[in-house]
Amino acid sequence: MRIAVIGGGAAGLFGAIHAAQQNPQSEITLFEQSKNLLSKLLISGGGRCNVTHACFENTLLVQNYPRGSRELRGAFEQFSTTDTVKWFESRGVKLKTEADGRMFPVTDNSETIAQCLLDTAKQAKVKILTGQGVRKIKPLNPGYALEFGDGNIKNFDRVLCAAGGGPKLASYAWLSDLGLDIVPPVPSLFTFNIPDKTLHALAGISMPDAMMTVKGTHLSQRGPLLITHWGMSGPAILKLSAWGARELYELGYRFTVSVCWLPEKKEDALRADILAIKTEHNRKQVSSMPCFGFAGRLWKWIIAKAEIGEEVRWADVSKKQINLLVNLLLRMELPVTGKSTFKEEFVTAGGISLKEINLKTMESKKHPGLYFAGEVLDIDGVTGGFNFQAAWTGGYIAGMNVGGGD
Repeated sequence: MRIAVIGGGAAGLFGAIHAAQQNPQSEITLFEQSKNLLSKLLISGGGRCNVTHACFENTLLVQNYPRGSRELRGAFEQFSTTDTVKWFESRGVKLKTEADGRMFPVTDNSETIAQCLLDTAKQAKVKILTGQGVRKIKPLNPGYALEFGDGNIKNFDRVLCAAGGGPKLASYAWLSDLGLDIVPPVPSLFTFNIPDKTLHALAGISMPDAMMTVKGTHLSQRGPLLITHWGMSGPAILKLSAWGARELYELGYRFTVSVCWLPEKKEDALRADILAIKTEHNRKQVSSMPCFGFAGRLWKWIIAKAEIGEEVRWADVSKKQINLLVNLLLRMELPVTGKSTFKEEFVTAGGISLKEINLKTMESKKHPGLYFAGEVLDIDGVTGGFNFQAAWTGGYIAGMNVGGGD
């Protein structure tokens, strides 16, 4: 049996490996349009490769997928985070878990993961051809004809398409002849542009826990927050952008975000804490003693917004200023005027509708023998290794089934 795999990313290579192992007599050929394999994997996690996330309970795992959470429940029963860790470790690649749950190879080098995949593919006799972009998939009933960018046509018995996503609907035009329902793609996992130069001056400062809410919507996320030279980033922002991908697109990426710097604090308790500090440190300057774990420069920026001058002592802080400070610490409103791509984790929401796919096998419902995996599907996760886990799971299921049978 001749099987084609389109796409040399994580899902494609993992799928090709399992197709070859499932059916050693078959001829598996992987086609990658660029000159390089696993390019996204190699840059992920700052070049360390965030392989997966230490979430080993599938009912909790699916909660990290804005698109695909319901459909992935059964898929993760077939190949879970536990299976990913075992698969790599059985091939000599040990993973470690960081404090936030992200899992990396102990080498802290994405090349370790890439080499493991390439070595396993070679052992399984997967034929890999780079610089071979597929332009069309034509059903032959049975089988499929792949038309390449140079006009060349090759026939295959089965096809696994793991060609990745794209930022525009035009990215999926080459699949249009198949009559598949495509969910228009929009960006996910992006940072917020906030036009406040005084904020930009604080670039590099982070808060370990903050609550971000988009005003006028139900969108809210909590987690670490990072100030950048264009606005805000960090897990709280990236998760908010993922869950709000379509809504924020509809808003034209112009909205107001409310920042709760101290989500653990209730308003009355926070006010009481501030009054206690005022009493105990009445002779000290407010600006000279950062409170509640704030970095010095961030604290000065916040109290300036509360109209508390840099020379003002706690004894001289008015009730009005305390009310303003409490409000800013719990509900600071900042205008967002655009987005910036979080390049390492660039992900789109959208792709082939999951209604088109049998998620038990990853086979097309309309086209027997045609399978899909990875970002070409309307599945995406939040930052932290969840998108790679979806790639491993989808690649495994598609590979086992495209390689199954005669």
